[in-house]
Amino acid sequence: MIAWDRVLPVLAELGADAMIVRDIANIRYLTGYTNDTGVLVLTKDSYAGLITDFRFLLQAKEEAKGCDVLDVAGSSYSEQINRILAEHGAGKAAFERDITTYHEFEAMRERCGAELLPVDNVLVELRKIKTAEEVAKLRQAEHIGDIAFSKIMNDLRPGATELEIAAKLTYYMCLEGASGNSFPPIVASGENSAMPHAMPSARALREGDFVTLDFGCVYEGYCSDMTRTVVIGQADAEQRKVYETVLRAQKAVLEQICGGMKGKEIDGIARTIINEAGYEGKFGHGLGHSVGLEIHEPPYSNARSEEIVRAGSMMTVEPGIYIEGFGGVRIEDLVLVTEDGCENLAESPKELIEIPIGK
Repeated sequence: MIAWDRVLPVLAELGADAMIVRDIANIRYLTGYTNDTGVLVLTKDSYAGLITDFRFLLQAKEEAKGCDVLDVAGSSYSEQINRILAEHGAGKAAFERDITTYHEFEAMRERCGAELLPVDNVLVELRKIKTAEEVAKLRQAEHIGDIAFSKIMNDLRPGATELEIAAKLTYYMCLEGASGNSFPPIVASGENSAMPHAMPSARALREGDFVTLDFGCVYEGYCSDMTRTVVIGQADAEQRKVYETVLRAQKAVLEQICGGMKGKEIDGIARTIINEAGYEGKFGHGLGHSVGLEIHEPPYSNARSEEIVRAGSMMTVEPGIYIEGFGGVRIEDLVLVTEDGCENLAESPKELIEIPIGK
């Protein structure tokens, strides 16, 4: 059932009589509908119309309780939208500017009797603070990632390719109940680990490599995200220094993060430690982001973010150091921010792991 006590104040704040929702994550959050085809129309008289096509009608009727499920057959989405707006006397209708294509906007405007109001991220705001049910699903998704990491340790050996390791991570997570990856796994070895978002390749793991594993799964619609970096064989002195610097930066954030901090304050904890260790300019991305129905959600913690991270937010903490020609290290956990600290959902070990050769 739609939480009208949360939706109606949004419409009132926008000065809108209705809202046209196309973002599939927002539709799922509001209705429980899990497919990726459909448009939701909400009106201030508490009407919800979910428009989809024949392939998904039964699914929508089963999942989207409290919604009037409508078949788009014989018309178009824009015609159905405009009919709902007219029938409910909507003079002003908000729509998601960042999701709606220009073609969709033109189709609506052509026949629409309502004034169309472009808005940004107003429904995403509702999703920032996780409910107890959402936290439970996120916790299980992260637990599945922990299991996959423990299993993949037996596959990390010289000769195994990045592509092979990525495929096995996916396999292990699905065996534990995941419906799939929350994003394509990153497996980056040797010099490739200097690229934060390297795509897995046919490169074989070699003795002396850093291997960065960044992966996550989807469990009942909710995403997990975790990164660990290991060494094949024994780490050299510079590898140890880089690794220990990243680990120290991450632990400092985990000790200090709490609700009410600005994103840039959280980021600054890790960035200061990395810079002072002599690696300024080698941590080129933000410290973290929220996770939920999507793998990247606001709020964000980076060097520019003025946004307050509130208690109840789910955040990644993922500092890194990346050195061209040498390699890189990233360590990432998923945490639930609380009023006075955080709860870490990841349980996989973070101390430097050296994979024995010939095991």
